[in-house]
Amino acid sequence: MRAVTMEGMGREQMRAADEDRRKVAEQLRLALEEGRLDLDEYDERVQGAYAAKTYADLDRLLTDLPNAAPVVPATPQPSPVQVEEKATGAWLADVWGPWARTAAFLTLIWGVAFLASNDGVFYWPVWVLGPWGIVLLLRTAAGLAHGEPRKHAVELEHRRRLRAHKQERKSLYRRAIAAGELPAKPTKEQRKAFVAEAISRGDLPPKPRRPTPDE
Repeated sequence: MRAVTMEGMGREQMRAADEDRRKVAEQLRLALEEGRLDLDEYDERVQGAYAAKTYADLDRLLTDLPNAAPVVPATPQPSPVQVEEKATGAWLADVWGPWARTAAFLTLIWGVAFLASNDGVFYWPVWVLGPWGIVLLLRTAAGLAHGEPRKHAVELEHRRRLRAHKQERKSLYRRAIAAGELPAKPTKEQRKAFVAEAISRGDLPPKPRRPTPDE
């Protein structure tokens, strides 16, 4: 049976969740406080909100309220198992990636020599790949036992935040130079003072700190 994606499903068919019903009930409460609904209308619509089955049912309760926004379906969050599997896969790729690339390169060289030779050529890359593979197997077993995939995922996320912070900082530098707030080639002290002031104003978040092993 063909799967139906959220994008391809209309609001008439898409099932609402309890959190969606609660959000609509909250918007109805605000409309009551603003005087846009009387008590009877409010009671009737709230009952309709908690009885709604689809997003279209919820939309009908808000169509005549100017300040109400249609409920947006929440993006499904990955389960802890999916997150763990993704972290483990990324860590294994990082551990075994160099070995796999080296194996492909050495095997290619061996293959060319094998085809060019009239005699059989021993698969000599085994002398490199074998011991290295044994070391990696031991490292993999120990890493999985000590939670290395999670630590690796945390470190990758920390690096991503550092890159995003650096890009945002550079963007602030460019805007400040264009506005004349900084010279074209600011000194290290000027950059530090500018960053401190930007953080104090809330224009730039503090530099992401390295997470502790327990985080």
